Formats: sequence, C-alpha cells, structure tokens
Amino acid sequence: MAGLPLNTFRSVPLPVTTALQTVYTAPLGITSIVLMAQVSNIIPNAPAPNVTFTHFSFKTGLTTNIVYQAIVPPNDALILLGGKLVLETGDQISIKGSANNSMQFIASILETANQ
Repeated sequence: MAGLPLNTFRSVPLPVTTALQTVYTAPLGITSIVLMAQVSNIIPNAPAPNVTFTHFSFKTGLTTNIVYQAIVPPNDALILLGGKLVLETGDQISIKGSANNSMQFIASILETANQ
C-alpha cells in the first residue's frame, strides 16, 4: 500500500462508561497488535466496579469476551491482556464498565501496513 507508513504506534485512552464503547477498529489495509491494555479504578473508598473487555472478529462475526465482569479494586489497575492481541482489518476491541466515571482505560497499539 503506497502512502501508508510501515509502522505506527498509537496510544488509546478512554474513560470507561456503562455503555459498550468501541475502543479501536483496525483500519483497512492495516494489521494491528494490541501491545498493552489496562484499566484503572480512580475512585478511592467506593465499591469496586467491574469491567468487560471484548474482541470482535470482522472476518467471522464473532465477539469474544477477553475479560468478563472482572473486579477492579479501588486505587488499583487491572491488566486486560495476558499477551499481545492481533487485530486484522475491521476487527474491534470494546470495553464496558459497571459504573460511569470510576475507571480509565489505556491501550498501546502498533499498526503495521499490509504490504
């Protein structure tokens, strides 16, 4: 693909809400690698919220729960991936929490042009 850089790094921050939010969609002609994904609980001394983190495969149409309703302790963080996750063109990762304004998400993603 002429014109696309071979490798691009992205940081994707997002406040977590009770609505399922698409965090990232792998663009056309790009294979992406999620290098790191974590969520932090930013509310001290409150009931611990939970988080669900999913992967949608554009190719198969399947949604897979990577983490399902995992508790995020107060003043702590939860690593959502045990390793790296490859996203093909059109694949998506999404997140949903049990409470608004109590968690923050961040991911580091490497985009590689399909050449």
